[in-house]
Amino acid sequence: MGKRTAILTALLLVSGTGVALAAAEAEQLGKSNLRFKNLPQYQLYLKNSDDTKMTEFGGSVPHDKHDAVHPLPQGYKHAQPYLKNLWLGYPFSYEYKRARGHSYALDDVFHIDRVDRYSEKAGLPATCLNCKVVTIPDLVKEKGDAFWSSNFHDLRQTHNSKEHAIGCANCHDPENKMKLVITSIPLDEALKRQGKDWREASRDEMRSLVCAQCHVEYHFETKDHGVAAKPHFPWDLGMNPDQIYDYYANGQPKRDGFQGAFADWTHAVSKTPMVKAQHPEYEMYSDSVHAAAGVSCADCHMPRVKQSKNVTISSHQWTSPLKSEESMQAACLGCHTDKTPDWLRKRVEFHQTSVWKQLLIAQEKSVRAHEAVRQAAEFKGVNEKSLAEAREMLRKGQWFWDYVSAENSVGFHNPTKAMDTLASSQQYSDEATQLAIRATGYAIAPKLDLPIGQLVTPIMNHSRKLQQSQAHLDSHPWLKYLPKLPEADLVWDGNQRLR
Repeated sequence: MGKRTAILTALLLVSGTGVALAAAEAEQLGKSNLRFKNLPQYQLYLKNSDDTKMTEFGGSVPHDKHDAVHPLPQGYKHAQPYLKNLWLGYPFSYEYKRARGHSYALDDVFHIDRVDRYSEKAGLPATCLNCKVVTIPDLVKEKGDAFWSSNFHDLRQTHNSKEHAIGCANCHDPENKMKLVITSIPLDEALKRQGKDWREASRDEMRSLVCAQCHVEYHFETKDHGVAAKPHFPWDLGMNPDQIYDYYANGQPKRDGFQGAFADWTHAVSKTPMVKAQHPEYEMYSDSVHAAAGVSCADCHMPRVKQSKNVTISSHQWTSPLKSEESMQAACLGCHTDKTPDWLRKRVEFHQTSVWKQLLIAQEKSVRAHEAVRQAAEFKGVNEKSLAEAREMLRKGQWFWDYVSAENSVGFHNPTKAMDTLASSQQYSDEATQLAIRATGYAIAPKLDLPIGQLVTPIMNHSRKLQQSQAHLDSHPWLKYLPKLPEADLVWDGNQRLR
């Protein structure tokens, strides 16, 4: 079979079903992944739960992405120590771990500290499950648009990873298993705004679009300009970081669900309205060399695997092909016929090492810019116009950094774009720092003339529970800008209610 042959043709040959599963099962596909449990793809899917392999820069062992001090599973050798500083005042600063396989998505979000488990109200809406479960179409059909802004906690006891985590029903038609479909409402709407209909897309296009259901940047609409908490893909001006930034800066209600400059939160220290990038893998890939060559996401992350002498199927263990020579042979050597897996791995790591170095530099420049704006804002007689300009450059610099930081390939999906984005980030952050200095007539310049590690130390420990302690807030100069949270015990632990 050719590499781009329909994923499930071989499935039907192997299982002997001939056409499709029973009609009664087809009606229930949206409600449970267990309907696929006897199929070979499902057995490969289950390996997502067993994968503990690491590559040079990542892998499937969850660890704190700011911790380069401790070994796995707490930290890892490649880490960004200032993540908690850069997201201070936003739930990401409480916990940001490397994700495990897709089959763990529901368990992980039920336990993550970004969701307030100390309260009856989660602090984040039910829409946060949009890319964690197979049930979203059913929930929206049942509850309408009120679902998106409903209480996240309300779904804890009705969902479990065994039946509802990301799986078969997210991407496959319940009646025609060979057909890929889009079940993501936000993606369907984003494509319509671009004048596109995924139902008319080619099979190869669909092998990337099904991934674009979740591996993308998004924001939540507001009740005043759109549907409260509904996910929205900011692609109307394009998918590059400058185009998305312009979209967020100049939004029109009829187009994007907000009016004027959008902000996910205001940074606690610099008082700057910030935008948090999510995971723009599809955007990064969209104008890459591989995309131009017609290589889909599935070609690399779901390579063909042999099931018998005459039958191969697409692997449904969604992971990096760098984890084994066998995966690299399946994913890479079909095109790179003159190369070896070892050469290709080293080439990937060369690009990632280059991007990683610039990513750390961009991160540090963003931290310095926050500190410069903080000092300028507290300077008596500061030039408010220059300070506002500094905040704009700070916001922009961190957005460009985060576009690469949040994208889960360490730049390899598009090395040229990643490096260009980080160069822009560094320039914007440097400009923010200089604007803040000039806003004080250069009075704060000597205070900022220190190595970043002396100017601002990384915040290594921070959580909702720690923020209930005044001693914790007094332990770092930046933490003093946060409010003390009321003392409270956990209400939720995963699916279990504790009190």
